[in-house]
Amino acid sequence: MKVVYLGPVAPHWEVHGVFGDGRLIDDFRQRALARLQLLPPHDPQFRRNRERVARDAERERLILEWDLGYEEPEAAAPSQAT
Repeated sequence: MKVVYLGPVAPHWEVHGVFGDGRLIDDFRQRALARLQLLPPHDPQFRRNRERVARDAERERLILEWDLGYEEPEAAAPSQAT
């Protein structure tokens, strides 16, 4: 799964399924977009919701990649599901 920041104009996010079960990907996409839809990356609520999306991906055993349009420091990036 790849979560992409589209920019400052809403909708801010797009979720792409790279491979896997289409139904699982669609269900995850709906949950992730519900948490992120109106939050740009600089919003304080984004960090909390990003962690929730990452935990959801981990529970579903999905590999999650974030594309925020800029490089993140390694310490700030949440761990990915393996």
